[in-house]
Amino acid sequence: MRLRLQTMTEPIMSQFPETWQLATRGVRAGTERTPAGEHSEPVYMTSSFAFDSAEQAAARFAGEETGNIYSRFSNPTVDAFCTRLASMEGGECCVATGSGMAATLAICLATLQSGDHIVAAHSLFGSTIGLFNNYLSKLGIETTFVAPDDIDGWRAAMRRETRMLFVETPSNPLTEIVDMAALAELCQGTDALFVVDNCFCTPALQRPLEFGADVVIHSATKYLDGQGRAVGGAVIGDADIVGNRVFRFLRTCGPSMSPFNAWIFHKALETLDVRMAAHCRSAQSIAEWLVEQPGVEHVYFPGLPSHAQYRLAARQQPGGFGGIVSFRVSGGREGAFRLINTTQMLSITANLGDTRSTIVHPASTTHARISAAERERAGISEGLIRISVGLEAVDDIKADLSAGLRG
Repeated sequence: MRLRLQTMTEPIMSQFPETWQLATRGVRAGTERTPAGEHSEPVYMTSSFAFDSAEQAAARFAGEETGNIYSRFSNPTVDAFCTRLASMEGGECCVATGSGMAATLAICLATLQSGDHIVAAHSLFGSTIGLFNNYLSKLGIETTFVAPDDIDGWRAAMRRETRMLFVETPSNPLTEIVDMAALAELCQGTDALFVVDNCFCTPALQRPLEFGADVVIHSATKYLDGQGRAVGGAVIGDADIVGNRVFRFLRTCGPSMSPFNAWIFHKALETLDVRMAAHCRSAQSIAEWLVEQPGVEHVYFPGLPSHAQYRLAARQQPGGFGGIVSFRVSGGREGAFRLINTTQMLSITANLGDTRSTIVHPASTTHARISAAERERAGISEGLIRISVGLEAVDDIKADLSAGLRG
């Protein structure tokens, strides 16, 4: 089947058969062959596009004719990635950005203005908290942080000026689960958008739009790529919020994704389904093993029955519990550093979602720039360690951790 590729501003709608499952969409969606008949999509490495006539150029710039103009906001390779990801998430439109934080910035600046109010989970990624507290606040946009699982707290925090509810589920790094359907219900009858960061799960494990979210954002740098090769982000939603407002922000302000990075992400989506299944299996095994290890005070993983939102996670994440395992060791920062430094195979890096397992101390890295009070409120203790379980043999990962645990 030869498919017509749609641009970022065009709704996906019924472009693909409704019977296509996620794995098929990851391989086939967003594909349009050129006259050369290539089987693997090309990379359109060009800054601009030529027009057949002055009249065509005028029509393109006026929006009277669809087609490419300038790669800051229209490029066939980027459009291919957007089409594929929107199809997998079940959204109408997708806009690609230069990073995951650029995606968060894009949805905020495209939809909020001075005097607006955000209610957000207090367990967000440290840079997201910094964006809300240090930069959006300068524009007169105030944020109230609440516990992710306290629905009454969310309800109490909402005001007439509230225009956005923002969550990560599972959260980083404690894997707290947010009841998306409950928060979506809180937004009904209000002007508030419900935005979900789906970075940890990807559409292979959960699809927030099906639970009432208005917008889904991604750091494509993580699991969507899966090999730690490129930085990028994405915003997925409907034709108005994403296809119109977020796209206009991208076109004007330019936090764009490069065509080469888009090609990397586009090809990586072909294996997303099988990769996430493997991450989930290994993470489950690691989490269950860590529970039994001396020196481990607590394990945070939604696939454990001891997790506070285990049943909710099973309902919202039918594809699996994810590849992130966090655990608290005795001895505080000293104990955590000792374990991390003893590992030989695991990569000490703050990135996640890689084929290679990574290990990090959140309090001194990913969440170091927020205040000690904010870290305490979010449960980011000095003894906390986060592992992104990769695709190595599970026994080898356990063996690498064992030396540090014995210490």
